[in-house]
Order: sequence, then structure tokens, then C-alpha cells
Amino acid sequence: MKEQLLQDGKAVGDRMSRVDGRLKVTGAATYSAEYALPNLVHAVLVGSTIAKGRIRSIDTKAAERAPGVLAVITHVNSPKVPGFAAKQNPDEPPTIGQPLRVFYDDKIYFNDQPIAVVVADTLERARYAAGLVKTQYAAEPHQTNFEANKARGFLPTQAKRNPKSPQNDYDRGQKDGYQSAPVKLEAEYVHESEMHNPMELQSIIAHWEAPDRLTVYDKVQAVKGTQRAFAKDWALPEENVKVIATFVGGAFGNGLHNWPHETAAIIAAKVTNRPVKLVLTREQMFTMVGYRPKTWQRVAMGATRDGKLVGITHECIGQTSSYEEFTESSVQQTRMMYAAPNVSTRYRILGLDISTPIWMRGPGEATGAFALESAIDEMAHLLNLDPLEFRLRNHTDTDPEKNKPWSTKYLKECFQAGAERIGWSKRRMQPGTLREGDWLVGYGMGVGTFGANRGVAKVRAVLRADGSVLLQSATTDIGPGTGTAMVQIAADALGLSPDKIRFELGNSTFPTAPSQGGSSTVNTVGSAVLAACTELKQKLQQLGGAAFAGAAPDQLTLAGGQLGLRTNAAAKASLADLRKQNNGQDIEVTTEAKPGDARQKYSMYSFSVHFAEVRVHALTGEVRVTKMVSCADAGTIVNQKTAGSQMIGGAIGGIGMALHEGALMDDRFGRYVTKDLADYHVPVHADAPPVEVFFVNKPDTLVDPIGTKGIGEIAIIGVAPAIANAIFNATGKRVRELPITPDKLI
Repeated sequence: MKEQLLQDGKAVGDRMSRVDGRLKVTGAATYSAEYALPNLVHAVLVGSTIAKGRIRSIDTKAAERAPGVLAVITHVNSPKVPGFAAKQNPDEPPTIGQPLRVFYDDKIYFNDQPIAVVVADTLERARYAAGLVKTQYAAEPHQTNFEANKARGFLPTQAKRNPKSPQNDYDRGQKDGYQSAPVKLEAEYVHESEMHNPMELQSIIAHWEAPDRLTVYDKVQAVKGTQRAFAKDWALPEENVKVIATFVGGAFGNGLHNWPHETAAIIAAKVTNRPVKLVLTREQMFTMVGYRPKTWQRVAMGATRDGKLVGITHECIGQTSSYEEFTESSVQQTRMMYAAPNVSTRYRILGLDISTPIWMRGPGEATGAFALESAIDEMAHLLNLDPLEFRLRNHTDTDPEKNKPWSTKYLKECFQAGAERIGWSKRRMQPGTLREGDWLVGYGMGVGTFGANRGVAKVRAVLRADGSVLLQSATTDIGPGTGTAMVQIAADALGLSPDKIRFELGNSTFPTAPSQGGSSTVNTVGSAVLAACTELKQKLQQLGGAAFAGAAPDQLTLAGGQLGLRTNAAAKASLADLRKQNNGQDIEVTTEAKPGDARQKYSMYSFSVHFAEVRVHALTGEVRVTKMVSCADAGTIVNQKTAGSQMIGGAIGGIGMALHEGALMDDRFGRYVTKDLADYHVPVHADAPPVEVFFVNKPDTLVDPIGTKGIGEIAIIGVAPAIANAIFNATGKRVRELPITPDKLI
């Protein structure tokens, strides 16, 4: 293969195409449900039809007699899962409480809870037999109405146990200090539940290779975390559980938790002694694998007449299930984004008879930003100030919550670049005054932030006989192009063409890495790639002898099948010869990288600002987002193409959040009416406007040695309020409940 040509000879920063792109577009990539195992059988789940109560009886006889059926498993005949008897560690994320124990007893906690699994030799036969299972219930009154139960919101248990928990009540300056301001605003904001609808449905193939050895091909975002969870459930050594997730067909957080359908498949595989494939239906995706929880928020804000914030109070109630406490950081941005001397936040959760929520892209922060950034826009309007100018007057040069300097912050550069690109100068201060025919035109903006997090990871690097380098780490790739970024980082570190580097991931037997979530993969795993490449060069340097003694690692290169020096073209050693000195074996290192102590001294965040241009039809209330500009301060941009795609994807996800997506519950039955992609609307091509992306692209080496800060979350945080604020600017109508559908504007 011809070596790739890179801009300026550097891989990092180049618009390199995805290393796995051809596999994906040709169908050669193998996803969790596509592995062909001998004697594979199929499983289909049966869900409850009540929201609360008990199973009085469950008749499986007809299903068991159906053609091709191998087993029908319920709480009556299910083998016991050893870990179900143990209490969950109260500090174990993402929830406090007892996760749903599938087929454990006769209790029903939510509508469509798995109550049986049917296993047959074909999917069609399993599906037919599942329809033959008949259940009688002892139903109890259920509570699924958020508004009717809002007063029951409570402080999360983790906050009660830990005074330093970010979920605790927070006051800076005077409690509710906004009340002393000459200009005040109080408003309530509601956000309906959003459901995870990636292209690939949740799927698993479970295979007991021996009574004490389990392999799963699973759609997850954390192969190591899944390995630990299943090992604990089944009382197995971790090394006896293997998790494979080489390709993941899109995920926004629902793969960060292990769900009942996975354990159901593992139970079915144990009962039948066959590999079992279980793929959720689209309807089951709405009930069994988490969602962004519905929230109610209240923001009270006070400012001086010249536009200086006096105080902000931000209250939030988020829903959770009756059996687990799910929490998120909905009020975090309010504590640190603006220079308000008095800030108070209150976070509560509300347990209902529904399934447990889970993180969804921009978890908590995206929801909280809708309320905060809408309120900022409303206050700017009250003060007759341009919303951009209002934000600039309250810009923070240090973190007011932690009282620490920022590691880096280039939000003002984002403001300037975005305003120029969207044509902010065309925005009218008086809403409803800019018009094109029947369409009202408006402009809005919203700011986002997310922690520049970094964890601990290991990477194995192997120099092979052909001069290529193999890298392995147990991370995953849910879509951002992880493998591509790691190859680019390694290419620059080794002075080697990207075509000579292979990065393997998604396998729990590889060196440990955290889940792909929280915008931290490049920060964490990329740092380990850099460290492993450095150690590999140092090992070669020792084999190379005097010609390379004393050279700094960044001066060593592996190009052209030779160990070389950037500073001395004459210094060369054949990699083949160096391999011979290593007893003819591949030269291999496994290296760990972890954060330093800079996190104790600096506050580390990525920042974004999103600008939206909208048109609202004056008669029908139809909203069209006609242009978006998304600007990010995310440190070093490893790949302009894949990073840009993340920002575009976040913008489109934010359009869905603002205008389309909202699950509707029929409280009579405690069941969602929006249960498929016909009734639950997600943005399609016609809803996606041109999205222009701008990156500051200045490194933050306090976060990690590559200088990256994370993009995935800030790509969506702030988009929904930008659109809501643009709609207000177009129409003069302030809508505080998402999604903003035409009926709310007529």
C-alpha cells in the first residue's frame, strides 16, 4: 500500500480518512449480532403489560410446545444468578439502589419489563412463540406522571452520604442572592425524556464456552467494565469472561450500563448450552436501555441595569426509576460559567414507576444548558442588551466555583468566530421584526462546557517483522473515529506512515482502558498510545547502541524500516537487525499513562458556543433551522475531519432535542405512546442545515501531553437553547418546554 501523504508531514491535525472506513461502507465490519457461531440459536424477550404489581401466574405451555422452541425462561424456572443476591456497592456508578434483576422474582417495576425469554432455532419461531406466553397480574396503582408527583423530589442518597458530592446543595456568596438585584427574572423550563435511538439496536451473542468460561459479543461502550460486571454477576474470575465489541453502530451513552436483556441472553445460553443471540426491537429500545430523563428546572436570575449578574439560582428535578437512583450534572454549568457573585443550585430526583435512565450525549449539562442559556437570553432581552455582549460582560477569567485558574480557556475566540460566520450583525434586537416573505427570521446562541476529563489506560505496542507497529487497547469506538485518532498520534510519535500502524480495540483481553464516554478517550487512551510509542523507541534505542545514546525520544523515528534520528540523517539502524538482537522476536512494550497533579491546581474544561439561524412560518409555526455555526475550544484537534463530524452530529442531535424528540407517556397504562421512529421523531436529512465548524485548535498540555480536551459532549451542549433563543428572536414568543413543536408557536 502506498504511504499516505500528510499535510506538513504531520499526522495529528490532518484530515485523514477513517482507518476502518472501507470496512464499514463495504459491510465487512462485524457488529455484535453478526458473528457466526456454530449451533447459534435466537432469543426474544416478553415484556410486562403493567407498570407496577406482581405476576400472579405465567403460562408458558403453548410457547414451549411451539415448533423449534428450546426453552422458555421466567422467574419460575430461571437459574439463579449468583451476584443477584449481593447488595450493590453504594458508591458504584451509575446508580445507587438495586439494578433490575431479570427473572429474579415476580415483582413488576415498569411497563415492558422483561418477564420471559423464549429461545428457538430461528428468530421467526422465537418471535411467534413469545406471543403465546400468557400472563396474569396482580396490578397495583402506578405513578408515571411527572407533574403530579413533582413535589416528591428528593436529595439523592449519594449526596446525603457525601458532603462533597456535586449533587449536594450549593451556595456561593449569599443564598438566592439574585433577589437583591434591580432586574430580576424567574422562569421554569421543562425537557421531555429523550430516547436512545442509534442505528444499531442493542444486541448480544452470549456463549458459555465452558461452565465457568463466558464469551459475549455485545454492543457496549466499556468492554472492561462489562467484563467486571458479568464476572461479578456469575462469580467468575475476570479473566474467564471475554467481551468483544470491535464495532459499535452508534451509541450516545446507553452502552455505558449493562441491561437486563444482556443477562437474559447469558441465562438463556446457560440453560440451552448453545450460543444465544438476542437483539432488542426498536420498541424495546424505548423501555429497556435507558434514556435522557425528563426534567423540570427553575432559573431565577438577577442583574444590574448595566448588565452585570448579581446572582443565579438554578433548581432541577430529574426523573429516575423506583428501584435505582440515577443522577446527572444538570446544574454544574451554572456554578462556573458566569461571573455571578451569588450562585445557588438545588438538584433533586423523582422516583417513578419507569425504567432507569442513563447518560445521554452531554449528560445533564445539555439539559441544564437549555435552562441556563435560555435564561441568559431572557435576561439580555430584559436589559435590552445583545445576548453576546451580555455574556462577554459576565465572562470568567478563572473558575468561580473552584477558585482555580483555567488550564486554558479560549471561549472569547469562539464567540468572535461564530458571530462572524453566522452573520450575527443581521440579528435585530426587537424580536419578530426580520422577515422574508411568510417566514420570520431569527438568530440565537448558546454556550456549552464539559469537563476535560482524563483517566488511566494501558496500550500494548508491538514492532513486527515487516516494520509495522501494532497497538492494542481495550477501548471502544462508538463512532468518533477512535482508531483513526490513535493511528495519527502514533504516526507522529514514531515518525512512521499511518499505513504502517494498526490500532486494535474492543476486546477485553487487551490492556485496560476505561469506557468510551465523557469526552475522555483521546485524552486517556491517546496519552497511553504516546507513552507506549515512546517506550518502544527507547527499547529500540538501547538495542541501537552508541549512535543513538543520549537522544531524546522525540528525536527517534522508525521510518523506512530503520531506526533514525531527526537531528542526524547519518544515524541509522535496520529494524530487522534490531529485531535479531531481540532473539528474532517482535519488540513489545505495554505502557500505562495516567493524569498528573496539574488537576489539583487547574480547572479543566472544554468550551463551545453554538449559533443558530432559524426561519419560522408566520401562519403554521413550522420551524426550519437554516444554518448553524458550532465553535469549540477543545485543545489540539487530532483529526479535523472526524472532529468536524462530531460537531456536526452534535448540532443535529441538538436540533432533535430542541424541535423533535420527546417521549410521551400514557399515564393510564404507564406506557410510552412514542415507541418507534414513526411516532418519535428524530432529525432526518431535510432537518439538517449546513453546519459550519470552527476549532480554536490551541493545545492544553496541562490536560494531557497531546493537548486535547474532548469534543463529544460540547458538540451538543448549548445547541438546544441556541435554537430556542433564535425562535424567540424570530417570533417574540418564548417557549420554555422542549421539544418546540408548531402547536406551541401558533
